[in-house]
Amino acid sequence: MTPVMIFAGTVEGRTLSEFLSGQGVPVTACVATEYGETLLAENPYLSVHAGRMDQERMAELMKEQRTDLVIDATHPYAVEVSANVSAACASAGAEYVRLIREETQEETGGAVRVSSVDEAVEYLKGTEGGILATTGSKELWKYTAIPGYEKRVFARVLSTAEVAAACEKLGFVGKNLICMQGPFSEELNAAMLRQFDCRYLVTKETGRAGGFGEKIRAARKAGAKLVLVGRPPEQDGLSYEEVVRLLKERYSLRADAADDKRPAETGGAAAPAWASAGEAGTAEPEPAGESAGMPMPPAPEPSRRLVTLIGIGMGTPEGMTVEAADTIREADLLIGAGRMLEAAREAEKPVFAAYDPEKIAAYVRDHAEYRRIAVLLSGDIGFYSGAKRLYDALADAGCEIQSLCGISSVVYLCGKLKTPWEDVRLMSAHGRSANLAGAVRESAKTFTLLGAGDSVQAMCRELREYGLSHVTVHVGERLGYPDERITSGTPEELERGDYGSLCAALIENPKPFSGIRSCIGDEEFLRGKAPMTKSEVRSLSVAKLRLTRDAVVYDVGAGTGSVTVELALAAPDGMVYAVERNAEACGLIEENKRRFGTPNIQVTEGLAPEAMEALPAPTHAFIGGSAGNLKEILQSILAKNPSVRLVINTVTLETVAEVTECLKELPLIEEEIISVSIARAKKAGAYHLMMGQNPIYIVTCRGGGEP
Repeated sequence: MTPVMIFAGTVEGRTLSEFLSGQGVPVTACVATEYGETLLAENPYLSVHAGRMDQERMAELMKEQRTDLVIDATHPYAVEVSANVSAACASAGAEYVRLIREETQEETGGAVRVSSVDEAVEYLKGTEGGILATTGSKELWKYTAIPGYEKRVFARVLSTAEVAAACEKLGFVGKNLICMQGPFSEELNAAMLRQFDCRYLVTKETGRAGGFGEKIRAARKAGAKLVLVGRPPEQDGLSYEEVVRLLKERYSLRADAADDKRPAETGGAAAPAWASAGEAGTAEPEPAGESAGMPMPPAPEPSRRLVTLIGIGMGTPEGMTVEAADTIREADLLIGAGRMLEAAREAEKPVFAAYDPEKIAAYVRDHAEYRRIAVLLSGDIGFYSGAKRLYDALADAGCEIQSLCGISSVVYLCGKLKTPWEDVRLMSAHGRSANLAGAVRESAKTFTLLGAGDSVQAMCRELREYGLSHVTVHVGERLGYPDERITSGTPEELERGDYGSLCAALIENPKPFSGIRSCIGDEEFLRGKAPMTKSEVRSLSVAKLRLTRDAVVYDVGAGTGSVTVELALAAPDGMVYAVERNAEACGLIEENKRRFGTPNIQVTEGLAPEAMEALPAPTHAFIGGSAGNLKEILQSILAKNPSVRLVINTVTLETVAEVTECLKELPLIEEEIISVSIARAKKAGAYHLMMGQNPIYIVTCRGGGEP
């Protein structure tokens, strides 16, 4: 018994045949030619019937194999074949489902529309110039009615000996006979039109899978007029996706389909509807043409789907690697954000527009009919792409994963500017916060991706605001597209320009700072009347925190922001939240922030701990002033991060007592308590007198809980 028969004269039919057999559902794929037979590999669940059949023979085959469901996936123009399949189903008592090939939503303005090849030939009789005929070999004889057809008409047909011999008998020989297997790319179509100086391209509306879009665009590119043979009226039917959904529901297709053959008595699922009617609990599917009761081998493990993550470069077909273009052309499904899919529009493949890894993985998991899937990512998969999160998500979906690198925007822009990129600092301000000014201050060359809107202007304002007006900025817009533009100048000059949404920038700083800023002199800060931690104590306190470059730090009781600035300089890829209740002091912090070029500082005005409620969890915290709320401040910080690292500075003995009580009562691990006394030399005539400052107690501790 073979429950499903597919008339598989199209790529959709072949894909469905492979999908069903891969899930352990016996299927017979019917193809008209020996060539069609070579496109499908038989296996224990897939048999291929090659050869043309009339209605009577179709019905006989359906009865022989006790077929329940017939899917007509023949070509949209094979009207007679579809009629025979439908009538044969009625005779054999099989359900008939017509698969309707999706029409291409392509602009065909200017095309000559005809209803048949005969009508196309009548039109072409009154024209001059070469003709590329892509309507197949069956109706090629009709083109012989065109005067001088032997030299005017270039026939593109399948590459079989039988077809080639028949075409030669009609007078199509030499360069006028092109034997190739399609579908073809836009570039190849255009090259053929130009090579043979064809002024006309005759084609049928074959849909996405038949490469119709590529033909339209190639004709437009080569300046050839499109002669379009319209589709015959189509009967009712289902789309490819609807057919897949029907098959999944009908045969309960799952990844563990092999387990469904277990006897019902032992707790396994009941035998599927297509199993042979054997003894209760022992039913097994039968191979086509064999006697009832002959057991089938176990259903094959579904082959792992291959998902390829592709960096497609700047977003145009020309910017892709050849390997990427080939993989896209061979894929069954393309996934990516809208702009990525637009770059691969010529492939005319089924698409799923998504960027979120979980949504992509769920879609792949739910659509087992797609065996070769390409996920398109901008630029290179290793440069701020979604590939990192996709690896885990797709692995959990049971997929085999491979990746193809692309041309990143930094490589492309540096190439255009004729500058090497091995010494470039890489940043991204696209959809994320980044301390760009800090990177530019320290680096001779900094590259950054930019977001939409006024991102270029915002970048230039930031560079000027943080003392970097002297740098040179190169802004690349729509890199790789025909209308790409590269503009160079100072931040002030470029801030006045208008820019699009797809931008990247290379910033060159002739005088980068290569040292380490620590123990900054007190006189370098703007002070006002706010208290300030002195330089030596400040430097030691920051060192005790053991910051990472991307630390998230609270500075509670920030005063003038002297500690805040040193924290921000020590964690250039992180963020420092300066919590200060005095409005005047908050203003000083903002001024010192600009003075030292540290945009990775956020000032929060208010009394702690209430002012910290909306802030993200810290990795580190410095407490220089608590206004009597030390215990509450520590409790709030520990609630956000139980393993936070803390440094507390205090001057008075009362506050030292408060700290020691907190160390006893709260889940804190004490590391050390030190007292630091700093004395500075002061000149007195020919002598230096050491002038002592107030001793400072520095308490270092950490949360004792799990992060």
